[in-house]
Amino acid sequence: GAAAQAPDQVSQVFSTYNTGSPRISADVDRDKALMMGVQPGDVFNTLGVYLGSSYVNDFNMLGRTYRVTAQAEPQYRDDIADIANLKTRSSSGAMVPIGSVANLINDSGPSRVVRYNLFPASELQGNPAMGVSSGQALAIMEQMATSTLPQGFTYEWTELAYQQKAAGSGTTMIFLMAVVFVFLVLAAQYEAFTLPLAVILIVPMCLLAAIVGVNLRGLDNNILVQIGLVVLIALAAKNAILIVEFAKQAEEEEGMNRFDAAVHAARSRLRPILMTSFAFILGVVPLMLATGPGAEMRQSLGTAVFSGMLGVTFFGLIFTPVFYVVTRWMSSKMPQGKTPTPTRTEAVRYDQTSSLTDPDAPAPAAGRGGDI
Repeated sequence: GAAAQAPDQVSQVFSTYNTGSPRISADVDRDKALMMGVQPGDVFNTLGVYLGSSYVNDFNMLGRTYRVTAQAEPQYRDDIADIANLKTRSSSGAMVPIGSVANLINDSGPSRVVRYNLFPASELQGNPAMGVSSGQALAIMEQMATSTLPQGFTYEWTELAYQQKAAGSGTTMIFLMAVVFVFLVLAAQYEAFTLPLAVILIVPMCLLAAIVGVNLRGLDNNILVQIGLVVLIALAAKNAILIVEFAKQAEEEEGMNRFDAAVHAARSRLRPILMTSFAFILGVVPLMLATGPGAEMRQSLGTAVFSGMLGVTFFGLIFTPVFYVVTRWMSSKMPQGKTPTPTRTEAVRYDQTSSLTDPDAPAPAAGRGGDI
């Protein structure tokens, strides 16, 4: 009922809790039962045997094994009056009708009672509406539960919703840590902080392409999409490293300028990048086209990785050489370390050495003590 207040935000909301199942309630008069020598537990045990059956033992006859089960005949348990005539044994050994110590009532209730952390619970399931993220849907359900549930009732999340709530805002930190970790590893490899920027700057375009692909298919940004984004950070860096590393070698070992080195690296690495990228892209196509139970989760992951890899393949081939040229230009404009100025003692020694090796150099002036 509360879900009908936001049909454009949540959809397919249903509950397995059904209070319309017919049942018979037994209200035991404990004082009367104790006066007649009947324990309340004996009443319920007797009803369990008569109505639900109870295993007794097995016996063999003519080479076959038969199971013995105790249960009341159908004609003695079809009506509430018949159930009231069922008897249980008192402490004195007398048979006491159940109807004399318990009040049997026809009513309705749940067919099964679910328990969560030992508390009676009702399961509620649903999906975000079209264009609504799973985080927004969870927030909406929390608002409706807070305003609808009576005092003494509360709610808890389970399964994927619980995992998403447990992650919370840590997802953003995971993305930042993944990018920072890649940057630090590249900085240690290249022994510089500018060149790794040529690799890292392609990551935002990759993530943007993944989000656009997910939105075009009308899927929500769930936890599996976020897992795909973390995977794409590594894949985007891998393609960019192929170009940056090759351009760096061409510039340092073959003497090319940064423009020619970037173009040469893009041309030389074009085929390996396309081969590895399209092998991965085609590998996730079955996830995009998944059907059956759980297909929405597989489609979300496959679509995010598929569109992200398409974006990093085409944008990376164009912009990674540009980023390389820009970062190398920035590195050349950065101030370099200055040559240390010789001290006075070093200058004097240099002059003395020059006068000894150069016959045209003037002799040093005579001084005191050891200068002669």
